[in-house]
Amino acid sequence: MQRRLVLLTPLAAALVATGCASVPSQRLNTGHWDAFNRAQIEGLIASLGKSSPGYNAARPPYVVFDWDNTSVFLDIEEASLIYQLENLVFGATPAQLEVALRKNIPKKDFLPAYNNAAGQPVNIDRVVPDIVASYTWLYQNYSGLKGSQPLAAVKLSPHYIAFTTKVRFLYEAIGDTFDHDTAYPWVTYLFAGMTEAQVRKLTAATVAWQLKEPVAKVKWTSPAALPGQAGVVSVSWKNGLRLQPEMQELYAAFRNAGFDVWVCSASFVDVIKEISSNPAFGYNNPPERVLAMELERDADGVIQPEYRHGYDQTQGPGKTKNIQRFLVSKYGYGPSFIAGDSEGDQNMMADFADTKKVLIVNRLRDPKTDIGKFSAMAVQNYGKPDTRYLLQGRDDNTGQWVASQLHTPLGATQGKALK
Repeated sequence: MQRRLVLLTPLAAALVATGCASVPSQRLNTGHWDAFNRAQIEGLIASLGKSSPGYNAARPPYVVFDWDNTSVFLDIEEASLIYQLENLVFGATPAQLEVALRKNIPKKDFLPAYNNAAGQPVNIDRVVPDIVASYTWLYQNYSGLKGSQPLAAVKLSPHYIAFTTKVRFLYEAIGDTFDHDTAYPWVTYLFAGMTEAQVRKLTAATVAWQLKEPVAKVKWTSPAALPGQAGVVSVSWKNGLRLQPEMQELYAAFRNAGFDVWVCSASFVDVIKEISSNPAFGYNNPPERVLAMELERDADGVIQPEYRHGYDQTQGPGKTKNIQRFLVSKYGYGPSFIAGDSEGDQNMMADFADTKKVLIVNRLRDPKTDIGKFSAMAVQNYGKPDTRYLLQGRDDNTGQWVASQLHTPLGATQGKALK
């Protein structure tokens, strides 16, 4: 018999198809949820979870969450990069780092937005020699690498500022200039020479540090005293990663109702394993239930700057491919719920007939993209119990959700539902 989805309002009790389920076990705290979204998800849990008449523990429903800007506010991979740079947590020699920096990056100039302060174009061949030269100095002088000076001392060198700024600049320039297949794995190659334990330690330290940082835009500029071949460049990004209480609770609610919970992320697998499973961070997701970017490792488990052979990247169509390969093959059916925020999630949001509800964390996506169209559908069908797409608002000034569909960008005072 086909299961029926029964809507539970947040204000009143409701029953599942047979009328025998206990509603309190399905309820989510109000938090900053949009009330309609919360009710729809409560209804999904009630209709498919272990209190429903059709539940079979041997064939449980399962759900898939994106991580960055979905399960948390901001991007843990990007935050880890900043921590890695600021604290010089690297395992690569200068020669190994150069291999990682150049990996699969075309030699064409970056977009004009990434021209240097003199208005000149920058490309991989101009900026990598600068980065490697500064890293070589740091590598030979910092006690955490092969030198003898403390971090505070090497931070006084223009090489430190040049290195940190130009690596972060390169990350941004690659991401905006080249396709996702080229750009997404690149940042993971900077873990070359490290082990899983080292990456997980780095991740935990990143989260602890970020939670104390203000939510704000940060800008770095490389030193004029050390222009190198690329010249003086600047880069800015959003700082202040936050854990998302509503998502922490939702992970637990699905698990408690007998759903299997999975994360499918375009960040590096060891980073996601740590932040999603560490009890200190509140998601308590088993590390073995993570699908994410994979790199080759040597016999000692040391990470290599090479994407893992035979594995699809966990972004865009690759998310669907990984879900099909590892989850549909395991369960025999698709996920009943998916959550995401970006173009990297839009394929998995649409590709599975078994998916009943899709939660989109609103970041005002381009209306020409599929996720932009899904967001518009969520606005158009708001309040209709049979809608597939749910749009959840967020205020980027606080890092918190808001109880509506509206997104407020950092620096803005008013939110809107669509771009």
